[in-house]
Amino acid sequence: MAKIIHTMIRVRDLEASLAFYDRAFLLRPADRFDFDDFTLVYLRNPENDFEIELTWNKGRAEPYTHGDGYGHVAVAIDNLDAEHKRFTDAGLNPLPIKEFHRDGALMARFFFVLDPDGYKIEVLQRHGRYR
Repeated sequence: MAKIIHTMIRVRDLEASLAFYDRAFLLRPADRFDFDDFTLVYLRNPENDFEIELTWNKGRAEPYTHGDGYGHVAVAIDNLDAEHKRFTDAGLNPLPIKEFHRDGALMARFFFVLDPDGYKIEVLQRHGRYR
C-alpha cells in the first residue's frame, strides 16, 4: 500500500517561506539539500511525518503562477478559535472562520491563510472526518 509522504511547492523567497511555516504551523526543516541551481527543504512537525517540500529555484525573480489547478493543503487542529486568534496576533492575516453544514449538522469549521507565495492552506477544526 502506498504511503503519502510529502507535497511540493515552489517558493520565491525561501527565508520568508521558512519563517511563515514555522510561525504558522511549527513546521521546521527536517532536511535541506542545496544544489547549484535549487534548494530543497523538507518541513515537518512532531505531530506527524508528512512533509511539505519547499523548492527554491535560485535566481528566480518573478512569482509563480498557480494556474487553475492548485487547490490547497489542509491541516487539522484542536481549537480553531484559539488558532485563528494566534494567527491574527502573529500578523499572518487569516481569512474569517467559516462553517459548512450538511443535512442540518456541522460538517466543518475552518479558515484559510495564504503563505508568502499565495498558496492556500486550510486550517480545520478536528471534527468528523477531519482528524
